[in-house]
Amino acid sequence: MTTATTGLAKSSATRKLENNKLSPAHNLQDNLLDNPRGKGTVSALTIKNLKKQYPNPDGGTPILAVDGVDVDIRPGEIVAFLGPNGAGKTTTLDIVLGLIEPTSGTVEVFGQSPRAAVNAGKVSAVLQTGGLLRDLTVTETIRAIAALHGISAKDPRISDIMARTDLNRLANRKVGKCSGGEQQRIRFALALLSNPQLLILDEPTAGMDAAARRAFWETMRAETHSGERTVIFATHYLEEAQAFAPRTILVGHGRVVADKPTDELRNYVGSRKVDATLACAPDSADFAAAIAQLEAIPGVQEVRYEGDRVTISGSTSDDVARVLLTELGAFDLEIAAPTLESAFFALTD
Repeated sequence: MTTATTGLAKSSATRKLENNKLSPAHNLQDNLLDNPRGKGTVSALTIKNLKKQYPNPDGGTPILAVDGVDVDIRPGEIVAFLGPNGAGKTTTLDIVLGLIEPTSGTVEVFGQSPRAAVNAGKVSAVLQTGGLLRDLTVTETIRAIAALHGISAKDPRISDIMARTDLNRLANRKVGKCSGGEQQRIRFALALLSNPQLLILDEPTAGMDAAARRAFWETMRAETHSGERTVIFATHYLEEAQAFAPRTILVGHGRVVADKPTDELRNYVGSRKVDATLACAPDSADFAAAIAQLEAIPGVQEVRYEGDRVTISGSTSDDVARVLLTELGAFDLEIAAPTLESAFFALTD
């Protein structure tokens, strides 16, 4: 693979970050206030200047897991907390669930403290592991937790939830005999028993194979299509955030790096890629001239080629395509939209 660059001192992503600063709250807040679902209602989740630090086991400077997070989420939103392992996603959600106390800052869930909201049944969670008794059957597990919510074993809500989460076929199976994906479905069913207004999922598909992940998200879509339930999920699977969450909050090093509608965030720092096959031989003078002509197009950031196949990255894909087709006689042209992956690495590296 050979690479030819335009000699830009800074990438387009870097320049945009410097010029716009990607405010975690500002740009998106205006969009949210214009959202009819959120008007005139208390926020589902409000986090202000949240910090959480832990003692350093080596006795040095305390470890800052969460460093000044500010987030506002309106009722009915589906939001992805996206970031690498150790970014502070799980710690933040543990505070939202009232499982741990913050070092400083405030968290309100529907205007209440996290523990009050959980105790009122407004919040449920699907966590990565734990919480299941392996010797009980699936039905016994659902009924046992339902009883804690004052739901009798014969209440139709139990059979309804088992059907909605595709657990009927596992009804008599021991929990310990269920796969990781099936156990996550059980946790999901348990989380729905209280009919929560806010559903929090922490890496819900970690350890699942591709088929199990797809099945889990199909069930999630069915549960959230009405827009009546707020969903926040932490993940490091870029494709999950891109496919399921209209809004993505990128977290890195304990801070909110970016907070945008997912499509806007994807387009913000990601460049389009144009692939095509040039008609001239790779070792010819015409090929070298074609590469130089492509590099000179305004908005082109990088030109790469392997054999007679060329890949052009930049913000002016239409201009590039026009030159390729009408001036260079290229063929087999493909244009790829920017991905959330490009935004993720540009903003968290």
